[in-house]
Amino acid sequence: MASIRELHQQLIKKERTAVEIAQEALDHISQLEPKLKSFLTVTPEKALQQAREVDAKIAQGEEIGPLAGIPIAIKDNMCTEGIRTTCGSRILENFIPPYESTVTSKLADAGAVFVGKTNMDEFAMGSSTENSAYQLTRNPWDLERVPGGSSGGSAAAVAAGECVVALGSDTGGSIRQPASFCGVIGLKPTYGLVSRYGLVAYASSLDQIGPFGRSVEDTAILLSAIAGYDPKDSTSLNVPIPDYSKSLKPNLKARGQLRIGVIKETFGEGLDPTVEAAVTTAVELLQELGAEISVVSCPRFRYGLPTYYIIAPSEASANLARYDGVKYGFRSEDADNLLEMYGKTRARGFGTEVKRRIMVGTYALSAGYYDAYYLKAQKVRTLIKEDFDRAFAQVDVLVCPTAPTTAFKAGEKTEDPLSMYLGDLMTIPVNLAGLPGMSIPCGYDEKGLPIGLQLIGRVLQESRLLEVAYAYEQATQWNLRFPKLA
Repeated sequence: MASIRELHQQLIKKERTAVEIAQEALDHISQLEPKLKSFLTVTPEKALQQAREVDAKIAQGEEIGPLAGIPIAIKDNMCTEGIRTTCGSRILENFIPPYESTVTSKLADAGAVFVGKTNMDEFAMGSSTENSAYQLTRNPWDLERVPGGSSGGSAAAVAAGECVVALGSDTGGSIRQPASFCGVIGLKPTYGLVSRYGLVAYASSLDQIGPFGRSVEDTAILLSAIAGYDPKDSTSLNVPIPDYSKSLKPNLKARGQLRIGVIKETFGEGLDPTVEAAVTTAVELLQELGAEISVVSCPRFRYGLPTYYIIAPSEASANLARYDGVKYGFRSEDADNLLEMYGKTRARGFGTEVKRRIMVGTYALSAGYYDAYYLKAQKVRTLIKEDFDRAFAQVDVLVCPTAPTTAFKAGEKTEDPLSMYLGDLMTIPVNLAGLPGMSIPCGYDEKGLPIGLQLIGRVLQESRLLEVAYAYEQATQWNLRFPKLA
């Protein structure tokens, strides 16, 4: 699949039609899905209708934006009016939203072509997409391995060329970790930069929608389209939104001094030596490109994992209380009274991981334990943010590995939840602090599996992250490798 810029040029020069591009994507999905299983719902009728509308505008001589006619996939926790939205859960198996999320509404207005809704860990709870109630998405680089999670379907679809770009959501690393595993770009914006209206909530103070792309430029174009203030979202930031693609320059030296800090706490025990070597080489290249490199300390970084697994489940236990079988979604019919119906609906509708997190969250919020767990976790969250503030007083951008390992085999960690949770060790603190972070490919291991480099920026400094990522991408071109499956 070509880039957004290439496809845009083909469209405006009338070398290809939007319908042809959409049909090519749909054919590719049809060919790969029996093996890959990236999509829960494919929407050919919707895609071709949107493509025809773009072609009609071109035929009438109207100008079209960069995303017009571009095939895009949407993670299945974003509401799409008239299109099934399951969140990877049985409890929402037949839920058809009566309204459109803000991000998908913006993309529709931009002329994007929706090819389908992608698979995910149930209610975005997981790091491998193995917690989906419907199917296991495979990693296109090795079908025996997971694509990461919870946005594994979106990452795999972009890596395999089933779409040009895709949307995911990131609560503790759910965009960046699958981007690392699948060898694509994944960006979690500053909390509040992108509206959460229409995103089915997991942990409301952590959730953020963001883009996947095969290139930094594609990712920047998609971010520009979805970012912006939304009065329907009380946490939305009312700030000017630049054209992020204009911040992309191949030479870091031309911009003046750029200070990059390597987070020392992310290296050492638990980090795969191949990942460490690739990240170290990437940092050395950034120095050659003109960045000033130093080592910085975020001493509370390692407390991000336990802090997250108190705060996120606590918020989830409140958010998921609405799934009781009364208003929408699955309802157990073999109950004698209301309380029994609640219990049976949730027992059958929720999967194991969702039940585990609801129970942890309910316990942490219960009388006698609130101060000991939830309140303490919120205090540590503040300390983690203060560590980042001190680091950014010294540097402009922070770097570290995106994940401690490359993609693991399906089933390898399903019986060991703690081992699975450790996969988000590098990404969680960024969500706790509300900062922007992104993963870019920085190499491959001896098995040919992608390795990700994580860039972390100050609040609302997405342009700087994209600038650094673009310079690195142009110097390495790791993104030009494709899995054989594609």
